[in-house]
Amino acid sequence: MAAHTQKNNKPGKPGGKEAQPLIIAKTPAEEQRLKLERLMRNPDKPAPIPDRPKEWNPRAPPEFVRDVMGSSAGAGSGEFHVYRHLRRREYQRQDFLDKIADKLDEDDHYLEKVEQNKKAADERTAKRRKKREKLKQKKEMAKKAKLESKKKKGDGDAEKSTDSSEEDEEEEEGEREADDDAEAPSFIMGRK
Repeated sequence: MAAHTQKNNKPGKPGGKEAQPLIIAKTPAEEQRLKLERLMRNPDKPAPIPDRPKEWNPRAPPEFVRDVMGSSAGAGSGEFHVYRHLRRREYQRQDFLDKIADKLDEDDHYLEKVEQNKKAADERTAKRRKKREKLKQKKEMAKKAKLESKKKKGDGDAEKSTDSSEEDEEEEEGEREADDDAEAPSFIMGRK
């Protein structure tokens, strides 16, 4: 008749769960490993994922107060404790509202700062794009002028045109350096 006993020697119901040895985790890593092993014994079973804790909200103030406390001489000794609890609850509510207002102000300030940073970045990008376009146009104009001068001079003077094109490139570099000097502050260039 011992056929219906389980491993933990309890008579009764035939085996459902197997008895697991008790293992005490000594380190956090071992504890995590044990939890993962327990989850992986049955991979079809969904893992428990706890919900986010709800933010604390104070109880709303009453719309109509029936027990208005006054400073009458007939107040009992227990009324002070009731008054103290009401006062504490009201202070908590006011602190909560102040924190929410501060958080909203910080969020607005952050969004305003992000907008300003984005606008400044867009302005810098536009300025640099304009500068690149200007340089690109100068290069195209120089190329066109170079091609026109080649066409006018003909094939016999091709060697002279290559020399002149090198001179044109040197002039462009000189202009760029002059532009850079004009834009750079004097203390960077070593001037006083």
